[in-house]
Amino acid sequence: MPVSKKKLWFLLFASLLLLIIGYYTVEVVIARMHTATIASALLSEATIQKDDLTSRQLDILIKVQDPNFYFHKGVEFRTAGTGWTGITQSLAKTFYFRNFNQGIAKVKQTLCARFALDPLVPKDDQITIFINSIYFGNGQYGLDNAAQYYFSKEVGELAEDEYISLIASLISPTSLNIKDNPTENLQRVNRIKKMLSGAYIPKNLLDIEYSGALDVDELY
Repeated sequence: MPVSKKKLWFLLFASLLLLIIGYYTVEVVIARMHTATIASALLSEATIQKDDLTSRQLDILIKVQDPNFYFHKGVEFRTAGTGWTGITQSLAKTFYFRNFNQGIAKVKQTLCARFALDPLVPKDDQITIFINSIYFGNGQYGLDNAAQYYFSKEVGELAEDEYISLIASLISPTSLNIKDNPTENLQRVNRIKKMLSGAYIPKNLLDIEYSGALDVDELY
């Protein structure tokens, strides 16, 4: 009995789906095999620890970068102001990609963050790796290097506005760093300060710029 076109398409779709599931399952398994080694290497190279941040600095970092970080399981698509890439997902780029390109790679990034990185690397270690590996523009990787480059200070010596100016640049280190684009950086600092004070509440997941928090030309 010949197979109907409808059934044939269903079989082709089911086969493709199984291949995709199998592919990403293998990717996650491979990621899990290497996660502990990668984390250990990155932690051994760290020049600043999570505990070197003041409680206020840590609070600012979390609220801006990943408000629900300590409560989610590596992936967060519900909390307003988080954006598509939280701290764990950002680290997945460092852990599992040589060159990360937006698009289909987001699937692997998300799955590895959820099922490899977050289950195997404690949250506090994730913070330590994050603050040592994140890019701040002008060739500066790591919070301590950025503090020295932009302000000639140790992280613990930064005034709060100086610290916020560094965190403010993370969503776009080239176009928002304080050296090359001081006006744009200051505008974002002011938006962040309104968010931190509760004067502005992010409206949805992708409201990471807090664009409703401040008139464009309002500087202080």
